[in-house]
Amino acid sequence: GPDMAQRDDWLYTFSGDDIAEIEGAMVIGRDRDLVDVTKADFPLPGLGATLTDIQNDVVHGRGFVMLRGLPVERWSPVGSALAYWGIGLHFGEPVSQNAQGHLLGHVRNVGKDPSDPVTRIYQTSYLQPYHTDSSDIVGLLCLRKSKSGGASRIVSSTAIYHEMEHRHPDLLAVLEQPFNIDRKNEIPAGMGPHYAIPMFYRHGGLRTVFYVRDFVEAALRFDDVPDLTAAQIEALDTVDAMAADPAFHLEIMFEPGDIQFLHNHQMLHARTTYEDYPEPERRRHLLRLWLSAPNGRELPPDFAQRYGEIAVGKRRGGIHVPGVDLSAPVEAD
Repeated sequence: GPDMAQRDDWLYTFSGDDIAEIEGAMVIGRDRDLVDVTKADFPLPGLGATLTDIQNDVVHGRGFVMLRGLPVERWSPVGSALAYWGIGLHFGEPVSQNAQGHLLGHVRNVGKDPSDPVTRIYQTSYLQPYHTDSSDIVGLLCLRKSKSGGASRIVSSTAIYHEMEHRHPDLLAVLEQPFNIDRKNEIPAGMGPHYAIPMFYRHGGLRTVFYVRDFVEAALRFDDVPDLTAAQIEALDTVDAMAADPAFHLEIMFEPGDIQFLHNHQMLHARTTYEDYPEPERRRHLLRLWLSAPNGRELPPDFAQRYGEIAVGKRRGGIHVPGVDLSAPVEAD
């Protein structure tokens, strides 16, 4: 984190020409449902090549990027969603983020109880612990920031992996064994309400992570899920402590118009607690995409329990519940 804080090669600021290209593409796609807008429908003749290079660096290099400067303050909610969707298509194919089949998510506090084991924490203003999402890439566009707090914190899970390999090999071995994971009532066809998968993998010559501690703890609500062992708790505590250490993480405050893309297989992300404005129209609001990268890495077979399809080049990841149609709601519920 401190190393990255001294650099700016992970930050790309849109130029005036970039914005003009994006707005030109928005005209082409403005009368269509987002679900029907493809990459070919959102041409970016100059910026597109730059986004391709950035996407490759996210998936096969640094693992994250911040794109800055979308003029969301002058665009309508529909226009901002369309611009974000079109840019996202240059990083991957959207996949469902919840049991409602939403390809475009709204990250905001809707008053959910953070102590309820089935609550998705992004629907609260509560501290969101370090985790990964169920897709190759996660993207967040800031429409409005909070009154205070709500910083994004990201950390290299590969750095944590190697540090644990050096300092706590016994605990790393624990993390490479299966943990029970709650599906939080978002259950695919033929699957149970929970499944078992390790947190860390050595696979295909790479270190791949799937870290969802709150889903691990939520699974304890089931009678057939045993309590965590002392070693498992210590291993999870060690990961959390390392990620929270300023020696590891990078903290970024979102500004309206910022887009952050992260590679879930090598990055953990978190959010600090925040205070919202009392007026609904001023409250913190981010748009989210889960993306399947066409050039993604080889995934461990265990990921099929969560991702369904795991083959490189296939649409993989997301949450798939029977009988649900895919949609991309541009307005929050």
